[in-house]
This record gives sequence, C-alpha cells and structure tokens, in this order.
Amino acid sequence: MIGRSALVFLLSVALVCIMTDQAIAQPSVFPTGTTIYDPAKAYNSYVLFSAPDGNTHLIDMDGNEVHRWNKFGFPPEMLDPEQTVGDKGHILVQLENGSSPFGNIFDNREVGELDWNGNTVWRWGTQAPSGKARQNHDISRLPNGNTLLLTTIEHPVAGVSEQAIADQQIVEVSKEGQIVWTWTAGDHINEFGISPEGRSLLREAYRASKQEFGGFLTINNMQPIGSNRFFDAGDKRFAPDNIMIDSREVSFIAIIDKQTGKIVWRLGPDYAVGNQQTGGSATVTNTSLRPRFSLAVPRLVDQTSGQHDAHIIPQGLPSAGNLLVFDNEGPSGFPPTRLSVESGSRILEIDPQTKAIVWQYTGIDSKQPAWGFYSSFISSARRLPNGNTLIDEGMTGRLFQVTRSGEIVWEYVNPYSIRQKLDLDREVLANWVYRAQPIPYNWVPDETPCQEAAIKPPNNSKFHLS
Repeated sequence: MIGRSALVFLLSVALVCIMTDQAIAQPSVFPTGTTIYDPAKAYNSYVLFSAPDGNTHLIDMDGNEVHRWNKFGFPPEMLDPEQTVGDKGHILVQLENGSSPFGNIFDNREVGELDWNGNTVWRWGTQAPSGKARQNHDISRLPNGNTLLLTTIEHPVAGVSEQAIADQQIVEVSKEGQIVWTWTAGDHINEFGISPEGRSLLREAYRASKQEFGGFLTINNMQPIGSNRFFDAGDKRFAPDNIMIDSREVSFIAIIDKQTGKIVWRLGPDYAVGNQQTGGSATVTNTSLRPRFSLAVPRLVDQTSGQHDAHIIPQGLPSAGNLLVFDNEGPSGFPPTRLSVESGSRILEIDPQTKAIVWQYTGIDSKQPAWGFYSSFISSARRLPNGNTLIDEGMTGRLFQVTRSGEIVWEYVNPYSIRQKLDLDREVLANWVYRAQPIPYNWVPDETPCQEAAIKPPNNSKFHLS
C-alpha cells in the first residue's frame, strides 16, 4: 500500500497543478520525436531515458530509437565503460517490480545491472533487510565498484510521527550484495533547517495523511560530489565521496559528510530577505523571496520550490564544481512556498561557496513566456561538454538542449506514452520522463546506428493539419 499511495501522492501533486492557475496546458495534439535539431550548435550524443511504457530507451539526435531494454529505471543510469572493465552499454535499472500497479517506483523487489543484450550481470534486493530493494529516485555506481541506492524504509521519525512512516535511506552495497554504509533521512531531521512552524506543519501533514507518503521529505537526488576545485583548495565540505541530496517536499539541497553522516552544507529551505554577499568581483543581492524571473547574475539564490537533480558539475565539463539544479517551482515547502502567478521553472547554476546564481535558464531566455518552460515535478538538467545544457521538462516528456544564451538547438518529445490510472481513478495518457542522461557515442557498441540530419521546425503560425 505504501508503494501505490506514494506514487499517487507524487502524481496527484501534478494533477493539482494542472487543475489550478499554477500550470500550463498541454495541447491534445502535438508532434513527438525530434522537433528541432541544429547539428552545428548541439552537443551530439545519444540520450537515455525510461518512459511510462515500462521500457528504457536509447535515442539518437534525430529521435530514432537505437536500443531498448524491457526494464524501467527510476532513473536508469548508463555506466561509463571505465566502470565495467571496458564493456559498453551497461545500465542500472529496476529488475523486478512489486505487486501493486505503481510498485515499480517505491516497492520494487530487485535492482540490477544489465548488459547491452539485456543480460543481468549484477542484482540486489532479496539481500535487503526487508527482502526487497525498494529503490527509488536515484542510483549511482561508485568508483570502488559499490553501488549507492536511495531506498524506502518504514520507522517512526522523532518529532514527526510516533507511528512508523515511509522514510528514505541511502545504502551503499558491495559487489557481493553486502550493505556497507547507510544514512537515514529521518535521523537528521534537526539538521535540515526546518523552522518551528514548518515542523508543526510537517507533523500535521503526516497525521492527516495517515503516514502513507513514499518518503517523508521526498529526497529525489543522491549523487557523490566527485573531484572538485573547492576540495582541492582545502574546503573539506566538498570531499569527493560526500553526497549531495535534495528534498522535493521541503525545498532544501544539502551535502552529507560520508564519514560522519552529518549535514555539512545546506541551501534552503527558507531564504533570507535583503541579504548582501560578495560573489567573485561582483556584489550579489537577494532583494526578496522572489523576483522569480530576474535575469541579473550574479545574485544570491532566491527561493527554490520542489527542485530536482541537484548535483555538482563533474570535472572536465564547463563550469565544473558549480551546482546545477532544476528548480521546478512546484508546490512545496513547510510552510508552503508562495508561487508566482506566471508559473515557470528554472535551471540554476550556483557557486556553492558564495551561494550566488552565476547562470540560469528560464523560458524567457528562449524568447518564450515564463510559462513556456514548466514542470511542477520530476525533471533534470545536465551540463554537456560544449557548454550546452540538456534539460528534461519531465511533466510533459520534453527533452531539449539550450546554449548558454538560451537558444534551443535540439528538442525531442517522448512518444512512448501509456494510459495510467491516477488519483481520480481515471485513465489518462501520460508521457512523463523522470530524468534524461546524455550518453557519449563511445559508451555503446561501435555498430550502434546514429543519425545526425538537421531538423528545422516549421513556422507554428502556418503549421496546420489538413
């Protein structure tokens, strides 16, 4: 029951947004596949994602499916061949789902590694204390060959609920299937910066919900920081094996010290007003909880809401060491964040030491209204080697690349939709994509097809069906 109710809660948030003035409307007829592609300006690669059809898809730039695995990942993760002794095309996914209709996300029995041909080369789940993996929201292969998983457990959380509730636990699992390290969100409730008012509202929310959320803070991201310039300069908070997480429900981003388990860095959940701080050679000012669509950078981070995919940009990529995050502006927070009328999401690149925004993307940067780019839940953003950013506007299944100036140079709409029963017990057609991963050409077998033909979009005002 926990698995189903958790996903129902996740998807009902989206339904609430759709039924209020906080959301854009999606047309009933729209093109799918690649709709924009400029090979000269785009970073050319494959893209990996799982879709509501239950499969994991690998596409080329022209939107052709070049490979498929008949397993779902939340998210799927393709491994660098350096992590697989040179074998190409291995992915981490959920192998066996739970019995409930939505069990594949919160109640899965096993996760594992598949090779290019779909053969299982590593699996884990039956060895877990509950006999099930229950992995959700993130999975990562570590440099030592172990695997880091974000899972769901039930237990009372001090100061939140005396009854057992669904909490989230990070586990590190060895190649042999042994748990060698754990960290549980509920054990650190006093370190997340939740105000007394927020703590009271959090307790009331769990009393009203009968403790059936799928993870009471909805930690949706869990990534090792990796090598970075801050640690190299002596800042131990950014040790490479420390872990960055973010909470969708409480709107904070934090770093876990791997050695002590303590939170050693945090952004949010509540943002001060009128602060000034020096970022580099410029003075950055946070003038209010939002101006939501201020284009001035650098400036201090203003209020985020329901963000996803917070991570440190890896070494070797442009702006390495900065934090990149998809700020959804979805309903979130204890107390709830006051959202803007002109709903729109943002991609924020943040200097984690000064907490200043040094680059951002909104729909406005693509000469669209703010609401032209919006996903109230799920979604991701990844920096590419040429400086572009790959964005997953998850709610609408739209994947696209933008340049630093905001020009859209590649766009793809997920065609792999399915009818699903949501909170109202009615079937709806959904094509959402939780996360998208750019895949270098040399990560897959050499004979994998690849097409790079330019696609010029039509003039929308003259594009009609007959």
